[in-house]
Amino acid sequence: MEHMTALISAFARSYHYRHHSEWIFADRLAEKMLTEEEYAGISRNMSEGISYFAPGFKGSKDDALRLIVDHQLAPPVLARSAFCERAIDNAVRIGCDQIVLFACGYDTFALRTENRKLTVFELDRPEMMADKQKRIARGDFAPLCRVESIGCDLSRPFWKEELIKKGFDVNRRAFGSLLGISYYLSNEDFARLINWISALWREGSSICFDYPFSKDGSVSRRGRELAAAAGEPMKAVYSYDELEDMLSEAGFLIYEHLNDDEATEAFFQNHNIKESEHRMEAPDGIGYCLAVKKRAEK
Repeated sequence: MEHMTALISAFARSYHYRHHSEWIFADRLAEKMLTEEEYAGISRNMSEGISYFAPGFKGSKDDALRLIVDHQLAPPVLARSAFCERAIDNAVRIGCDQIVLFACGYDTFALRTENRKLTVFELDRPEMMADKQKRIARGDFAPLCRVESIGCDLSRPFWKEELIKKGFDVNRRAFGSLLGISYYLSNEDFARLINWISALWREGSSICFDYPFSKDGSVSRRGRELAAAAGEPMKAVYSYDELEDMLSEAGFLIYEHLNDDEATEAFFQNHNIKESEHRMEAPDGIGYCLAVKKRAEK
């Protein structure tokens, strides 16, 4: 399967929506981004790999799949999506109407939002965006907001020109989602991307992302191993101080920051109360950051 990391993220959101009644993050359209064959294939591959995730496991294939999804695949995706879309809601509430989804993959926010005033810019590799457009056409989606798709290489600055050509207004506030990006860029490349974004963002605009702050957690370690197996190795890790310095140099201030325990309390608590037999936690070693572009010094 091509675009494996994006497919697995869509699968994790879809499985969670199908198999739980109290959602950590509700993505009702994720399953429509996958074919039945892809969903079944990922399910089969994961359940057959139970010995890697849980040596000595005894139980059915369905039990094996639930254990893998609930405790390995889904928590990172659900935690960062819940954190980001809560931040988007707050940004929209105070007047932001430009949402930029960097490395959007099969994200469905633009298809789910009912806010007709928004413009959502989706950026990813050209082949990824072409594949996503085919899936959207197949699913017969009808987004209510304006959606602009941009196939580009985020490691080169030319995406900025394309964003403006598609109607991005540098004089209005913007919100940027960079979910899942920091892992696959070196610290220097991620800092460069943040600086490029800062050059376009007016004061009061914001960015949101998740990032690895430790290499010791078992969940984050397996995530790195799976990403490497899919041909997309993770490259970076940050301390809070390093992150704060990098953002400050780019003109951003950290507005909200959660570690794994805080993310579990913020987004998993209701689920764990109502579905106590299927408790879940945010992955260890992952942080969640919302930063706001500060006013330029005179």
